[in-house]
Amino acid sequence: MRPLKTTLRSLVWRTGPLLILLGVSSAAAVACSSNPDAHNTSGGGANSPLPKEIQEKVDAGTKLVQDNDKANSWDPAKCEEVAQTFLKANDTSDKFLAFAVYNAGVAYQRCASIDPASKQKAIDQYKKVLDKDPKFHRARVQLALFAFADSNETAIDPAITELDQAVHDSEYQNTEALVNLSRLQMRRGNKNKDSKGNDDYENAKLNLQRALAVDDAYMPAFNQLAIYYLESAKRQAGRTNSKFEKAGSKSSKVDTQALDLALLVTSQAIRKNAGFAPTFNTAGLIFVQQGNLNKAVESFGTARKLDPSFFEAHMNYAAVNMKFRGFAQAEQAYRDALKIKPGDYDAHLGLALALRGEINDTNFTQKLTEAESEIEAAKKIDDKRPEAYYNQGVLTQEFKAKSGDQKSNDALQAAITLYKGFVDRANGKPEFATAIDDINATSSKPDKDCMGPKAKEDHACKQGKIQIINQIITFNNASEAARKKAAEDAKQQQAMDEAAGAGQEGGATPAPNP
Repeated sequence: MRPLKTTLRSLVWRTGPLLILLGVSSAAAVACSSNPDAHNTSGGGANSPLPKEIQEKVDAGTKLVQDNDKANSWDPAKCEEVAQTFLKANDTSDKFLAFAVYNAGVAYQRCASIDPASKQKAIDQYKKVLDKDPKFHRARVQLALFAFADSNETAIDPAITELDQAVHDSEYQNTEALVNLSRLQMRRGNKNKDSKGNDDYENAKLNLQRALAVDDAYMPAFNQLAIYYLESAKRQAGRTNSKFEKAGSKSSKVDTQALDLALLVTSQAIRKNAGFAPTFNTAGLIFVQQGNLNKAVESFGTARKLDPSFFEAHMNYAAVNMKFRGFAQAEQAYRDALKIKPGDYDAHLGLALALRGEINDTNFTQKLTEAESEIEAAKKIDDKRPEAYYNQGVLTQEFKAKSGDQKSNDALQAAITLYKGFVDRANGKPEFATAIDDINATSSKPDKDCMGPKAKEDHACKQGKIQIINQIITFNNASEAARKKAAEDAKQQQAMDEAAGAGQEGGATPAPNP
């Protein structure tokens, strides 16, 4: 019995906000900032000479950002220290230095994923900049992305509007805005034509071309272009645009020109910069679509080595290893992912499935307990999601109901309850329709009419998990009754044998002498 499949994370976005550096060319900024782009922007006199005292504070803050990026040593205290360096530069000036306050927001944002207070401070700085200069497009981009994330990625139209405004305010020079706008246009996938006759996908491609025209070494644009062709290949094959893909599923293999173009773009990107982890993650997603899981594992493995904080790469590496029954490798990758996002539902559930795959006679109790603990952790994160209930039902049915006695029946009843919990939560969701039928189907034909290969295609012969479990419980009850009767018969026979034996030990009474 298979669990619900693990999934691949696609449409990954890995770049953070970009520092604004003074008097540095675009190419040099790439080398200095650890980000793919760091163009100057309008507002706050970013291109004006600064007094020596202020310039020294700005240079000190910039170096701290570079050092912490290189050492991957950010924590809330360091984010605060760096941000305050830039804010002191602004406080020292007799006019508002928008770029310095923006850079303070960048410093705070380095800790936004681990410290809610830092996230709010970043937002506050960006708002302060935009209030002073509504044309400061980089601050608008960051606020748009924060708002989109805070909406659980549902408020896509407002985010697109804000990003489009940032693109226009930058006169199409903000590569970060262009690529993020492209990403969300692909995500929305609106087929309605705009005033220029383009739909969302056409505009997405156009914006990526604009970004590469501004900076032909901007790796996020290369990566998103590869994703564009990947998603186009899936669309041409009749696939829907989805955040998650099933690892190695038969339906995932597509063979189109767009898929070849996607792989070509990743190859070009790797030749330009072999150290940009998202490119390897995207290449892995493409290889999965081609059915080349060996290359997919290799690519995901490279991505997670290049960037140990790359959550999606760990998840994808684990998911594909599950296809190979590489449960130990998957377990480690899921654990690495949970170090980054301890509250991720899919990581806990994936780890449970990996642990389940490792269960054997020597580690039965340990691995079973660990697997169930991870499923419970997923349920605590989001009890409305159905997947944990399904997989806990499988775990209970297959590993807790082995004995065939009353304890086995109790476990089987618990499995039914879990499956019903899955159905309650999955009803109305098309992606779970097959699993629901696998649970609820009830055979309406006698066994004699459901023999032979054609019976598999006859739904009237299909027995769902609940029907099968009830049959096992009935069998166990019958077996238990038979065992009890056999035991009682054995006891009676033993008593009779003991009584007969006692008579033999006393011997027969001797006959008197005549």
